[in-house]
Amino acid sequence: MKKVFVSGCYDMLHSGHVAFFEEAATYGDLYVGIGSDKTVNELKARKTFNNEQERLYMIKALKSVKDAWVNTGSGLIDFLEELKTLKPDIFFVNSDGHSALKEELCRELGIQYVVSKRIPHENLPSRSTTALREECRIPYRIDLAGGWLDQPSVSTLYAGPVLTISVEPDYEFNDRSGMSTSSRKKAIELWQIDIPAGNKEKLAKTLFCYENPPGTKYVSGSQDSLGIVMPGLNRLHYNGDFWPTEIENVLDDDLLNWIEKHLWLVPLYPRHCDYDVLSDTNITPDNAKKLSDAAIACWEALKQKDLKLFGTAVRNSFEAQITMYPHMVNKDVFDIIDKYKDKAMGWKLSGAGGGGYFIIVNDKPIDNAIQIRIRRGE
Repeated sequence: MKKVFVSGCYDMLHSGHVAFFEEAATYGDLYVGIGSDKTVNELKARKTFNNEQERLYMIKALKSVKDAWVNTGSGLIDFLEELKTLKPDIFFVNSDGHSALKEELCRELGIQYVVSKRIPHENLPSRSTTALREECRIPYRIDLAGGWLDQPSVSTLYAGPVLTISVEPDYEFNDRSGMSTSSRKKAIELWQIDIPAGNKEKLAKTLFCYENPPGTKYVSGSQDSLGIVMPGLNRLHYNGDFWPTEIENVLDDDLLNWIEKHLWLVPLYPRHCDYDVLSDTNITPDNAKKLSDAAIACWEALKQKDLKLFGTAVRNSFEAQITMYPHMVNKDVFDIIDKYKDKAMGWKLSGAGGGGYFIIVNDKPIDNAIQIRIRRGE
């Protein structure tokens, strides 16, 4: 029998985990490496619901599992030593557990890399740990175009919009992924389980002030708090201040469905430890104008549901960003761009420096990518 290896947290064991293990076991004898409590806390910024010994006990009890252990390493590749010792034939991952780093590691070690989709067992609902955790009803956010214009250092030079979408927490997106994970943690401190009812702009301003108390050295852009709290698609116009002068909120279901259908997220490498996005910047009026123009073009493309123009505008916005902030990208990011650029209509990063997601605009599915769901309202 071939040896098959899977690795993950597997907290709050549910039918989705069991179905995943059963599918992996169809390839051979299944070995499971689980993340330690320390590793999960570092990666997800939360404690596990079940500690590592309880998780290990339950997983080893499953008939589809040949053996299991707690990985001894740390970070996203906490299983490296176990992988080298086991020498599996196959490394099996879910689409939301896929990363270029894992794929490259398997290539180096001569291990077959297999990506599965979420396949629930017959007559059972699709499950995820994230959906079962109460606090995770607070959304994430993605900026589609214009990111950095919420900083006065940019919009003072040239005013323009930032376009955001509020993203349902169907996955536990990577920490420090550029999807407002820091602002989301502050929202959880404030509201615990979900965005409360009430005036959304006032709630967003409350979150913004809570995250940026007087004396804050680096003020987080308000697109983060607004993008989390305001549902749907938002156009936030900035003109030299931390708070936008105009907010346009779109909840049109047809348009939001259209956006969801054409966005694909591919996980990236983690950020390098010496990463500093604010070093060696090239912020000029001309570059700020290019960013603003791209965001305006993106807004028009969305209103027209013009996929070609949408993809071009997203890419132009991203290129304007990395012209001003060259440390947003590195060799790992450029390698990902080279891999997908011939099959994508547009692309950008969810954040800066890696650690997040490579976001692709396309009319056809992208292999090993996940899709998001936009929050509609209360």
